[in-house]
Amino acid sequence: MRTFLVSPLFSLCIAFGQTPEPASLPITVTLSQQDRARGFLDDSLKDKNPDNRKHAVQALGLVSPVEPYLSQLEAMLDDKDVEVRLATITSLMDLKNERTVSALRKALDSDVPEVSFAAAKALWTLNDPVGHEALIAVLSGETKTSSGFITRQKRDALRMLHTPKTLFLFAVREGANFAPVPGLGAGVSSLQGILSDQSVSGRAATALLLSADKDPEVLPALEDALTDKDWSVRAAAVHAIALRNDPALEKDLLPLFEDKKEAVRVRAAAGYLRLESIESTRPKLALRHRPKK
Repeated sequence: MRTFLVSPLFSLCIAFGQTPEPASLPITVTLSQQDRARGFLDDSLKDKNPDNRKHAVQALGLVSPVEPYLSQLEAMLDDKDVEVRLATITSLMDLKNERTVSALRKALDSDVPEVSFAAAKALWTLNDPVGHEALIAVLSGETKTSSGFITRQKRDALRMLHTPKTLFLFAVREGANFAPVPGLGAGVSSLQGILSDQSVSGRAATALLLSADKDPEVLPALEDALTDKDWSVRAAAVHAIALRNDPALEKDLLPLFEDKKEAVRVRAAAGYLRLESIESTRPKLALRHRPKK
């Protein structure tokens, strides 16, 4: 008489009138380009290197003030690095969301003089009375900005007359030929981050200045600059292409997702998300004369 061994799983399946299901196959998940871009920014915001976190918050100034980007920026006001917090204040001011003022008022209470002073200037720029009162307090000597901070500011202002890259910064910040898109930032923090680096080249500054130039020779030159060996030129070209607000150019930024330089990579990610946002808000045209199958 033969004896058959029945597995416990098979016995249960018989008991419930079912057949055992085959083992599930591994699922291959393909990330979209938007997911990749968000992933780059998320990773940089959490990076141990404060320079990488600073580049990320600067890049977020290129994206629209929607979630999760706005909350990410607000959270970076508590970063342990002062430079990261200063860059965050600039990006928040640039995006001009209804939550910006309350976030900057929080930064105004910082124990770090440079941070509270930057928040006061940002609030004043946004015509918030609290910022005006804070600056009056600084002027009257009621609040210290930091040891020698005002003196250093004055010295930097004098040096601007002899430093071409800061003149470029001044020209761009004055809005030379720049037409802002409602709901999107002007990328001031990103621009400052590029120009504040001591190794930035004159060509990078020129790319920034020509961001909105409509001359037909400019765009091909910016696209060529995306592969330049100088990282500051690549970063400036990415910034400039993002600010042209043309979704057709988002494909030009995809190769920069693999750039070895963090400053370039996060700006490419933010620029891509900016252009994708513009594309998604465009009115969809009705399809006409659709051919029959």
